[in-house]
Amino acid sequence: MVETTSRRTEISETAGGAFEVLNPACANKAVERIPLTPRTLGTLEGKTVYLVDIGWGGPDAAYDVFQIIEKRFKDQFAGITTKVVRKNGFFAADDPELWDEVKERGDACIIGISC
Repeated sequence: MVETTSRRTEISETAGGAFEVLNPACANKAVERIPLTPRTLGTLEGKTVYLVDIGWGGPDAAYDVFQIIEKRFKDQFAGITTKVVRKNGFFAADDPELWDEVKERGDACIIGISC
């Protein structure tokens, strides 16, 4: 016996019981795609790039990854300034002071996690 619903398919066998498997068919419509923000800097030469750790995994999570990224940027782009910072508070909480600093002093911002 095979019974299909929008998300699940159940197969019963006479000798061994029932198996439940997910049906890969998508019942929902795809979300509307929004284009990425245009790249307006043109070059990183003379720019300040903030590397922001949002704190996922706590204060001891591999923060050094951002320092490694900073070193790579400095090795590859001698004319840029990088600033590694940690966002205050819980990873999902807002940090308006940091975002104001980035707007005032930065030209670009890479926000990420490191575990």
